[in-house]
Amino acid sequence: MASLNKVLVIGNLGKDPEVRHTQDGTAVANFSIAANETWVDKAGAKQEKVEWINVVAWAKLGEICGQYLKKGSQVFVEGKFSTRSWEKDGVTRYTTEVVASNMQFLGSKPGGGDRPPHPAEQSSSEDGPL
Repeated sequence: MASLNKVLVIGNLGKDPEVRHTQDGTAVANFSIAANETWVDKAGAKQEKVEWINVVAWAKLGEICGQYLKKGSQVFVEGKFSTRSWEKDGVTRYTTEVVASNMQFLGSKPGGGDRPPHPAEQSSSEDGPL
């Protein structure tokens, strides 16, 4: 039986990415993307739902996200779902996030201006530790 773990998301960042570095110096950027869904209900009223999707980008892609993405940036992210767990106060907690493998800038840079001068599509062959 075949399986596939692939995620494609287009949305806007809710806040600036948080970039940290592992002990060996590998960059890791964390950010959330708001993906909006709109529809018209049976009564003819417009409805909207926002899904907040947590994204993590490793290595060079993480550095690029931290350098160029800002709150409000519109991006296309391709990656895979990953669930991790940790323990806090004796309680095991879980989170599911998208581990980005590709990212493309969409729209213009927040605050005006053009996109970054480097190629708009960036990818990472490193998925980072799971």
